[in-house]
Amino acid sequence: MPAVVDQKLTESLIALLEQGTTPWRREWDAVGGGHHVNLISGRRYRGSNPVLLTLGMHLRGSALPYWCGFGEAKSRGLSPRKGSKAVYVLRPQVHVSPADPEASAAVEASGSAAMPRSWVSYRPVPVFNAADLVGEALAGLIQTRREADGVVRRPVPERLAAAESVLSSWPVEAVHGGGQACYRPAADCIHLPERAVFHSPAALYATWGHEAVHSTGHPARLARDLSGTVGSRAYAREELVAELGAVLLGNDSRSAVMWPITPPISLVGSRCCANHRGCWWRCLAMRVGRWI
Repeated sequence: MPAVVDQKLTESLIALLEQGTTPWRREWDAVGGGHHVNLISGRRYRGSNPVLLTLGMHLRGSALPYWCGFGEAKSRGLSPRKGSKAVYVLRPQVHVSPADPEASAAVEASGSAAMPRSWVSYRPVPVFNAADLVGEALAGLIQTRREADGVVRRPVPERLAAAESVLSSWPVEAVHGGGQACYRPAADCIHLPERAVFHSPAALYATWGHEAVHSTGHPARLARDLSGTVGSRAYAREELVAELGAVLLGNDSRSAVMWPITPPISLVGSRCCANHRGCWWRCLAMRVGRWI
């Protein structure tokens, strides 16, 4: 993502956190089944894009998870409202370059086939929310998307069962008991309170997902720095990774879990939630030189 776009996104996140908002949460009963989709094609946005688009919805105060590019909108007689701003999503681009001639000759001489080199880059693409568009066709397009999403929307019990299936098969064991939710790297084990003390099944799975993402930082896996103490840069960064990772896990297209994301320390009160928001704020502030 270009530096200017990246900085604008980070500053927008900081602004929302300073208002006491956790911008990547989706705790509403979404009119589109909870998934961000293209207004025209109905195609679902994947990867990190749902997080970027959820932020965009908070910045606009919108409840419509429908988006499209300027060209797509224009082709349907739609246009952005004056003063409205686009949200940038990331579109993968696969690049393939021919194999080096000298290397290819050496490989062919050995009797093997020369393989081209390939890699993926991501290009920022601007999209507009349906709430920012005007045009006669808009109401019909929104109604079409709502009807289509209503057909595939999964009932809550089914989504919770999917969450249980995904997390119970996680390679790191989860032990229930006690009054704390945490991941312990030394034992490579997730600790959670008893199921009955959670405010809701969704809160259990959101907390479990958060701790499961922490477990990916184990030295035998992604080897992230898990040594940070509360208030440190390392702690702030890791908590942000776990929270956003839990968002992506909950939006997993294979299970469509779609749980509301709540940090695990919500179990012990709003003061701790505010502390976590402070950690996220500090982590983001580092990216724009505002660490204090």
